[in-house]
Amino acid sequence: MKYLHTMIRISDVEKSLIFYCNGLGLVETRRMESEQGRFTLIFLAAPGDEKAEMELTYNWDGDELGQGSRNFGHLAYRVENIYETCQRLLDMGYTINRPPRDGHMAFVRSPDNISIEILQDGNLEPKEPWSSMENTGTW
Repeated sequence: MKYLHTMIRISDVEKSLIFYCNGLGLVETRRMESEQGRFTLIFLAAPGDEKAEMELTYNWDGDELGQGSRNFGHLAYRVENIYETCQRLLDMGYTINRPPRDGHMAFVRSPDNISIEILQDGNLEPKEPWSSMENTGTW
């Protein structure tokens, strides 16, 4: 058996790619468009780890994502510097729902309300302004 990918539905290709690629740092590995099926599949992976992909599914005629996206659970990514990653996302206008107060773990939501866990590779010392930030919303 071999793990292939995790699929999530998205409502806006551009907003999703800005979040996942520019914000989180994933790279697009391939894309497939189906005129007959009226959908686009975009595969993303962490640089250097292309075997573990995420598939973004965009249905051209719209898709009711509902309010229960959190029921999906979450995606998790290990990063080299959690403070830099969270600051980049914050600077891009995203809310860090669970700040990395401990220097190890944070949560943010994608444009389609998917919960993303960000984990530090190892541990960083807690530092401001992160260590005193409160949680915002749910993750």
